[in-house]
Amino acid sequence: MLYIPLRLSPIAVALCLAASPTQAVELEPQIITGNPLGNRESAAPSSVLEGDQLLQQQHASLGETLNRQPGVASTWFGPGASRPVIRGLDGDRIRILRNGVGALDASSLSYDHAVPLDPVTVERVEIIRGPAALLYGGNAIGGVINTFDNRIPDSPIEGIHGAGELRYGGADTTRSSAGKLEAGNGTFALHLDANSRQFNDLRIPGYAQSAKVRDPDAPGSRHRLANSDGRQDGGAIGGSYNWEHGYTGLSYSRYDSNYGSVAEPGVRLDMKQDHYAFTSQLRDLTGPFTSVKVDAGYTDYEHREIEEGEVHTTFRNKGYEARVEARHQPLGPLEGVVGAQVSRNEFSALGEEAFVPHTDTDSLALFMLEQWQPSEHLKLSLGARMEHTRVDPDAKGNATFADADSASSFNAFSLSSGAVYQLDPIWSLAANLGYTERAPTFYELYANGAHVATGAYEVGDPSLTKEKAISADLALRFDNGTHKGSVGVFYSHFRNYIGLIGTGNVREGHDHDHDHEDDDHDHSGFPEYQYQGVRARFYGIEAQDRWQLAENRLGSFALELSGDYTRAKNLDNGQPLPRIAPLRLNSGLVWELERWQARIDVQHAASQHRKPENETSTAGYTTLGASVGYRFDVGQSQWLAFVRGENLTDQTVRYASSILRDIAPAPGRSVEVGLRTTF
Repeated sequence: MLYIPLRLSPIAVALCLAASPTQAVELEPQIITGNPLGNRESAAPSSVLEGDQLLQQQHASLGETLNRQPGVASTWFGPGASRPVIRGLDGDRIRILRNGVGALDASSLSYDHAVPLDPVTVERVEIIRGPAALLYGGNAIGGVINTFDNRIPDSPIEGIHGAGELRYGGADTTRSSAGKLEAGNGTFALHLDANSRQFNDLRIPGYAQSAKVRDPDAPGSRHRLANSDGRQDGGAIGGSYNWEHGYTGLSYSRYDSNYGSVAEPGVRLDMKQDHYAFTSQLRDLTGPFTSVKVDAGYTDYEHREIEEGEVHTTFRNKGYEARVEARHQPLGPLEGVVGAQVSRNEFSALGEEAFVPHTDTDSLALFMLEQWQPSEHLKLSLGARMEHTRVDPDAKGNATFADADSASSFNAFSLSSGAVYQLDPIWSLAANLGYTERAPTFYELYANGAHVATGAYEVGDPSLTKEKAISADLALRFDNGTHKGSVGVFYSHFRNYIGLIGTGNVREGHDHDHDHEDDDHDHSGFPEYQYQGVRARFYGIEAQDRWQLAENRLGSFALELSGDYTRAKNLDNGQPLPRIAPLRLNSGLVWELERWQARIDVQHAASQHRKPENETSTAGYTTLGASVGYRFDVGQSQWLAFVRGENLTDQTVRYASSILRDIAPAPGRSVEVGLRTTF
């Protein structure tokens, strides 16, 4: 089995696969996140990243790894924390899954909270854009990111296989190592992996603060992003038992990191997560169901915010999620799955910057997905979900949360329909229409306090009702052997979009009981923002194409093109919604010849001047990247040496989708080298 870690150059996996060209087989990716029926083509707007495609986009965080996918941006809170944004939607509207089960953490609560997942462990990522993934919850109203790591092997393994990698460089001088070992006898399979990464303060072009906010008398850090260094370590052990008609297995993984908050000098986040997983599938059943799959996970998460060696705030989240999917026997022309999902989160925040109360959240859901193929060229699908959510706060005697005195319950219903029509062997049309309801999360209901990471005093509203949206997608897809890609448009209308809206008031924040005086930590005088339900509209366009230019004695040449554009507006006040990425265009020229491969990338982002009155605009930028790699064999092992450069012209890049756009630019010029082996 080939192990493909993420921390490689854009050319890594293609070279490794090319090591045995007679054995390399290109398989059509199947997106199981949006459609567990396993169809070759899903109606949902989706993408799969694995193998060389995944490594071409790989970075140290999940948000940056997916940042160049059509419709996907990054929250970018420095190299320690970055979460995906899909079509302008972030936070609790994007579900991040681990092997189909929710990754319980605190990353949706605040931009400085990292997703406790190291991309080096991921072998496959599935991205569903828009609310078509109703199998996974109403809070997937914006989309789903599902990662797969094979820590519970779902197919037999024969013999011993493994991989190792060393990497050095980048704008943060990363030193990383990773390894994986898998062994089996065709029935029992064992998986072991471990990884470690350390990084320094990030190199940036010019000043960290933009000219819009920089004080000429105190300009701040230059050429380095202060307090952006850190480390992360992880590992896992898992195993499974496979038989002819199914498998079952368990795994345990540990994630441990410590990184600086670039919004608060001197503040560090110490994060730990223990995750236990169980999965089992029974196939080829007789009776009403042909297969049944069970996934379950339990997570114990904690992170502490530390200043000058003292713990000021501790966030904890313990809970479980379990789901069962059953594929039923065909009912006339209908094929489909039915299922149930249950989850519980116990969230607590203790300390001076605890702006949310202790809250228990329980949910129970039933869902279904049916498919009908009325003709050779047309496939239709219909999905539905009913979900009950109960959010129960406990002020624990804290007068700040005196209003959080009773539980809130919500019954949400969502419906999605899709169609794929094959016009001819080259062209096809895909369309989706959905209605989605999302229960407000605990911080939207009960927040009350200064949130230093966002620079705002956030106030929840216990009377908030469900968020409701009607969404539509239409895409034209093509594949003629030379060109393969799609062009699509999307539209979403929210009747009760829960946004964090400025009230114009100023509230006092937390007072530090420090002996020193430091203006950087003066937490008084925060502008007040309140969670409110407003009418909103999102729409845009996404496109991508892979163009096979030529293949001759000089090598194989291909051009990869993609782009996206999103507009979002608060219909109640007429202003644009915040943190929306501008028009973005990406291009990559790929060359392969025997043991060599090289790539040149150009990314352009336009300026973003469509923003609320209280936010700043961002300038456009164009960046250049390049990579080259060489593969070789030593005995029965395959080796790869590579070098990759990014932002080679050292441009100042500030993401419009980042709340820290004016104090934390993206990395400057960087070069990294690496060596890996597989056996």
